[in-house]
Amino acid sequence: MSQRILIVLTSHDDLGGVERTGYYVPEAAHPWEIFRKAGFEVDVASVRGGEPPQDGYDPEDPAQVAFVASPEQRDTARLADVDASRYDAVLYAGGHGTMWDFPDDPDVIRVGREVYERDGVVAAVCHGPAALVNLTLSDGSYLVAGKRVAAFTNTEEDLRGVSHVVPFLLADTLVSRGAEHRPGETWQAQVVVDGRLATGQNPASAAPLAERVVELLAERRA
Repeated sequence: MSQRILIVLTSHDDLGGVERTGYYVPEAAHPWEIFRKAGFEVDVASVRGGEPPQDGYDPEDPAQVAFVASPEQRDTARLADVDASRYDAVLYAGGHGTMWDFPDDPDVIRVGREVYERDGVVAAVCHGPAALVNLTLSDGSYLVAGKRVAAFTNTEEDLRGVSHVVPFLLADTLVSRGAEHRPGETWQAQVVVDGRLATGQNPASAAPLAERVVELLAERRA
């Protein structure tokens, strides 16, 4: 039986009244392409289902063009309807929208917990680790507690000019949950793997993160 990966997207489209936002397209499109080429079944879900709001779309990038045109992106499954037991891995893609709807969504938490506790891989990139800030395991502990993670840094948030707009600083909040934040160079790829938790810092990290997920799943299958 082929392994199956779920990509989870935000449904939130308002960056604190400053501008429109959503999921950051390359952070979903590049992993989607890598997973499919590696032979995985890939499904896409969003918090509210349907066609999710986009940010950062580059029409010159064939992977992004293919992803946004795909039936699974145009009509994503509603996360509440997703059976997490079907998946060997879940990837929470980034985009500033995640900072509003990922942290407290019960199904964002449920899917991550169930995949992880079934010995699956949980991955998140850029602002996607917003899914991890309140993700607790069945024993009540935070998934990230005691684990090394990467996420969008305070410096990158400052350079993006929205530190005063986002509801919290992602790196600081993960640290407050017991994680060890491992920042890399600004805007450069940084992927951190700790057991079955794989995280990436920024858009440049999306493809290398996906490649690490493929490796982790290959090790799991061996």
